[in-house]
Amino acid sequence: MAWNTPGSDKSGARPPRRTREGFAGWLDSLRDRFGGDGGDNDGGATNIVRWVGIALGLWLLFNSFVLVTEQERGVVLRFGQIARVLQPGPHLKAPWPIERVIKVNATQSKAYSDNVPVLTRDGNMVDVEVNVQYRIGDPVGYLFGSRNADSVLQQATQSAVRELVGRSDLDAVLGARSTLTVAVRERVQRLLQAYRTGLVITEFNLPNARPPEEVKDAFDEAQRASQDKNTAINQAQAYAKQVVPEARGEAARIRAAAEGYRTTTVARAEGDAERFSLLVEQYKDAPEVTRKRLWLETVGQVLSENRKVVGGDSRQLIYVPMPDPQDDAASRRAETAPLTNPQLLDPVTADEPVTRTGRTARPRGREESTR
Repeated sequence: MAWNTPGSDKSGARPPRRTREGFAGWLDSLRDRFGGDGGDNDGGATNIVRWVGIALGLWLLFNSFVLVTEQERGVVLRFGQIARVLQPGPHLKAPWPIERVIKVNATQSKAYSDNVPVLTRDGNMVDVEVNVQYRIGDPVGYLFGSRNADSVLQQATQSAVRELVGRSDLDAVLGARSTLTVAVRERVQRLLQAYRTGLVITEFNLPNARPPEEVKDAFDEAQRASQDKNTAINQAQAYAKQVVPEARGEAARIRAAAEGYRTTTVARAEGDAERFSLLVEQYKDAPEVTRKRLWLETVGQVLSENRKVVGGDSRQLIYVPMPDPQDDAASRRAETAPLTNPQLLDPVTADEPVTRTGRTARPRGREESTR
């Protein structure tokens, strides 16, 4: 007999349920709480609606909550249109399909490297190595400004390298790449902004530039020749820096000596002119005395600066030779002593002594007999 059949004394009462343990027991308790064992159709529909409402509430809760990490930025789209950008932290939004969030890693650093063959302005082919590091600066521009921002960066880099390196000579590309690197980086960044990629270059390098392998040997030979040229130029400049100061010093010394000689000569000439003027005045006052004094001074100067040989024979000769230009003036002064009395000597014989005054000492009687 069923429990709810007519005649039963327990009409409408539920039979006791056997208690289960574990997960099944938890489901039974949850079903009892929400009326899952209702006997009529209205109770079952109510339970279904209740479960649907619970599921919908949970879905709305999890779909409306957004957590953006420190490295990410979230772009909110409302019906496909850009609404706002979410910064790091917890946020709420309208559920899908009203709003949805696209997260991008804005702090991650990406890298791009490539070897770009370039023809320089002077007609040389060179392979330029390019290293680029970049990140996402504008999430909206990165997602919707261009179709593929990373590919656009690669193409813009190659274009800028070919443009600016192609305007430079080979020597500038190989030796002075610092200025060229700055110019290429600025050019690439302008292109990225013009194409609305939302990318920002953090580091840009042109670490190496080398010729193709086919002409590497000839290029190395040309490089060695260029280095030899620079070495020769440096040596010549060093020699010029050494010789030119010496020449200038010698010129200054000669100029100073000439100036001194000029000053001495002018002063001596002025002194002689003044002395002559004084002699003229003295000569006007006493002509005979002045003439004799000048003659005596002249003879004394000549005899003091030249060798003197005093001798005598049967002809009674006095010989005064002319000075030799090759002789030393100091040795000539040491050999002879100046005469204090520059008068002409009387003829003497060889056996007569000579005094310190330059005159012979003769007995008075012999002098009278000679006369």
